[in-house]
Amino acid sequence: MIKDFILPDIGEGVVECELVDWLVSEGDIVTEDQPIADVMTDKALVQIPAPHAGKITKLYYAKGDIAIVHQPLYAVEMDSDDTGHAQTPTAEVTPMVEAGVASVATENHSNIEDFLLPDIGEGIVECELVDWLVEEGDVVVEDQPIADVMTDKALVQIPAMKAGKIVKLHYRKGQLAKVHSPLFAIEVESEDVPMSPEAEQVAQQAASKSAPVTGEPVAQGKALASPAVRRMARSLDINIALVVGSGKNGRVYKEDIERHQQSGAQPTVTTTAPAASNVSTTEVATISQSGADRVEPIKGVKAVMAKMMVESVSTIPHFTYCEEFDLTELVTLREEMKQRHSSDEVKLTMMPFFMKAMSLAMIEFPILNSQVNADCTELTYKSRHNIGMAVDSKVGLLVPNIKDVQSKSILDIAADITRLTTAARSGRVAPADLKDGTISISNIGALGGTIATPIINKPEVAIVALGKLQVLPRFNAKGEVEARKIMQVSWSGDHRVIDGGTIARFCNLWKHYLEQPQEMLLAMR
Repeated sequence: MIKDFILPDIGEGVVECELVDWLVSEGDIVTEDQPIADVMTDKALVQIPAPHAGKITKLYYAKGDIAIVHQPLYAVEMDSDDTGHAQTPTAEVTPMVEAGVASVATENHSNIEDFLLPDIGEGIVECELVDWLVEEGDVVVEDQPIADVMTDKALVQIPAMKAGKIVKLHYRKGQLAKVHSPLFAIEVESEDVPMSPEAEQVAQQAASKSAPVTGEPVAQGKALASPAVRRMARSLDINIALVVGSGKNGRVYKEDIERHQQSGAQPTVTTTAPAASNVSTTEVATISQSGADRVEPIKGVKAVMAKMMVESVSTIPHFTYCEEFDLTELVTLREEMKQRHSSDEVKLTMMPFFMKAMSLAMIEFPILNSQVNADCTELTYKSRHNIGMAVDSKVGLLVPNIKDVQSKSILDIAADITRLTTAARSGRVAPADLKDGTISISNIGALGGTIATPIINKPEVAIVALGKLQVLPRFNAKGEVEARKIMQVSWSGDHRVIDGGTIARFCNLWKHYLEQPQEMLLAMR
């Protein structure tokens, strides 16, 4: 049997995405859960797995095409054993697995469907149920947020694929939900029968929760829009959720953004988000007044960080090297460039200069961009300079990395840093942005402090912590005291493969490029 795979909902408000790469070809035999394609939304890079084994017969899009949610992505020929769960319903109880939904027909022309928790990241098999955004008995509309779940990398919001009534929530807050297992059950109207007056009334009530039912365009609580429209809204500093959409279901087009801007609407924007495992001010006050201890499990990103740090310290012999940088000239240069080149999507901070100078120095000292295997018998020199930056997000420490710094301009790096910093602080970083780092920078100085002993992000072999920038007195070449802009940096190295002399010489070259920016410009290729 040849069956179309329907592209499921892959993010809140996402109605289309770019087909970045096919991971299979027509004629390939694939297994269940095998990655089929990488698609890019305006929020993240998402990998689409195969829900069934079979033979790929048709790929409906070419690389770079825009794929539409709820439309066929590819066709697959399945064995007869696999098609039993995909036949058209012929009895009152017919199991069906399609785009994350298992359904059961009922006598009143409605289906009770189990929403199966989809793959939400490479290698993720379970996640913590942080918060339910609905209750049993609630009537919800399509794409309405249902739950917040926490993986070991990010906070992810799960939307409803269909409108209907929530029948069952299969997990409690704090429990671990399994990928490909039912997350909640929802009662939806059958598509092959007309809606009863009662059902139609329920649907209207559900729709009214997100927008008034009128013939005029309405503003949705959560906007439907293409990635291009979302980028346009961000560039104009407009909250797209407050824009009146003129398309079907309130979909927002570029003309709606322009109309909103011309109207001069400046509504107050309030953002709410689950606090994950953070303790609220009220809870702190309650604990303080009661005198009782509070026990909180370590979960999600924090649990993974704890495990990785213990493994790093217990398997890697760390050594620390500190140096002082005079960044007076670099600060002046950055201030001049900032006036001309900063925008909403590009924040020209000091970090792009640090990363580019580090990449140039690693060309001379490639061992800093290497990785050692588990038993320390092989050293791999990485060709790509994927420089990570530690971000203190609301879900814990995340280290997204800027890919291919060696081939990017300072402005390109600045744009990537801006994008990843925004994503990391909300806890919603694409798995691809957290993978394949080769060396890391921790900007601890942004929070205060001068000297640190950072823990290496295994399997990397080095990490540096940047102290805060201080104005301090220093002697110039004439012996006169001047006010200079000084920063302390602290390196941790893997002493199995890097010695003190190597890291000192590397740091001196890095320092040379940063203290004399013109030398860094001359070294660029």
